[in-house]
Amino acid sequence: MTAERRLARAEFTLIREYPAAVHRVWAAFSEEKEKRSWWGADDAIEPGEWQFDFRLGGRDVAEGRFHDGPVSRYEATYTDIVEHVRIVTTYDMWLDGIHMSTSVASLEFEAVGDGTRFTHVEHGVFFDQFWADGPQRETGSLGLLDALGSYLS
Repeated sequence: MTAERRLARAEFTLIREYPAAVHRVWAAFSEEKEKRSWWGADDAIEPGEWQFDFRLGGRDVAEGRFHDGPVSRYEATYTDIVEHVRIVTTYDMWLDGIHMSTSVASLEFEAVGDGTRFTHVEHGVFFDQFWADGPQRETGSLGLLDALGSYLS
């Protein structure tokens, strides 16, 4: 049986206000020790490979087995960084070694009083059997932002 070859696209915008100054929220993304403290913190994950290279052109890798299920792999490249203002990445996801998607994500940091308004905008292309996974990506991103909120509290 031949796998169906198709594409699907999904995009979403998530906005959170965190009771922490921009420099603290920024550090949660830009400093490895900080990011490891919350990235995937609410997931039952058996960690695998991890790479962190926060710089223009740098790459991050996060791999792990979720809930005794498949191995998920995230590989990102930083395409734009403006300190305390924005981060733009392109990233690919694999599930059990099968390339499932490519996305562009922009992360914006804006001071609002003593806190930070954080805006995550994502555009994704999902491949073949993963064509319907757009809503799950948004759900997963919401989980990461909730974990970040808990970490910053």
